[in-house]
Amino acid sequence: MLRWTVVFLIIAIIAAVLGFGGVAAGAASIARILFFIFLVLFVLSWIFGRSPNKSGI
Repeated sequence: MLRWTVVFLIIAIIAAVLGFGGVAAGAASIARILFFIFLVLFVLSWIFGRSPNKSGI
């Protein structure tokens, strides 16, 4: 999913340089949404992916 965020960010930068304002804004907003989804999934997998304490304390 992070790969798609980078792809849309690059599309937004290229479109902004070429002067396509609507395309750049759309790609940037998609990249922003995908980044936040990736961030939430990363935090959730970090929290729930830890193994329990094996010492039983």
